[in-house]
Amino acid sequence: MIREAAVAGQFYPGRPGELKEIIEQMTDSNIDRKEAIGVVSPHAGFIYSGPVAGAVFSAIKFTDTFIIIGPNHRGMGKPLSITTDGSWKTPLGDVQIDSGLAKAILESPAGLEEDTLAHRYEHSLEVQLPFLQYFKPDVKIVPIVLGQAAPQAYQGIGRALAGVLKSRGEAAVIVASSDMTHYEPHESARDKDKKAIEAILSLDAEELVRRIGRYDISMCGYAPVISLITAALEMGAGRTELVKYQTSGDTSGDYASVVGYAGILIGK
Repeated sequence: MIREAAVAGQFYPGRPGELKEIIEQMTDSNIDRKEAIGVVSPHAGFIYSGPVAGAVFSAIKFTDTFIIIGPNHRGMGKPLSITTDGSWKTPLGDVQIDSGLAKAILESPAGLEEDTLAHRYEHSLEVQLPFLQYFKPDVKIVPIVLGQAAPQAYQGIGRALAGVLKSRGEAAVIVASSDMTHYEPHESARDKDKKAIEAILSLDAEELVRRIGRYDISMCGYAPVISLITAALEMGAGRTELVKYQTSGDTSGDYASVVGYAGILIGK
């Protein structure tokens, strides 16, 4: 599959020079980088969530491959899907799929199905790619899109990812793509997001699910985050860090209705 850029010129600049320039403004190449099992990174338009995504990718040591897990916003394709061949295009060039790793994950007990439809227009994966390309032009990815399922299914995916990585002896950073609370007043969004972030920093997927239900937290990528937390625990995670948090109001100045963005690092 050659996956064409679907949101270039909308969520982020469509011209390579302009795209590199805005990423440079949102990243820091001079800070000490940390080993990471995975990160939580937002996926809105760069003007809003880019500073958070840039901060979290600036903070980690890069591996050759990133497993990117995003929510299915459009409801298209298979509910739990992976693509194992081809490349994704962005204005910065093509990003190859790590076919060997992707096929091993497909054959694992993760319960994923080969599918391209769910990935064709899904922005939650695409917007991560320019940041990865900026720091590592030859980066490879494994794209996974998750639709509606029971939390146990997302945990099963996490356990399978960890099992494949450990059995193959491979290093790959897992990216859980998620925005936080949607379209609430700034203070309400921050309060709800704090509760969700606390559960993530505690690596407690069950508590995250409970808090999302109890406090009506409209976090769109909770499924990828559950998979990430589960995989991270299987891989010996013990260190977490909130790298950056802000809302769209911090960019627009409109605090009446905002979306929250969190950049979180999980390491050993």
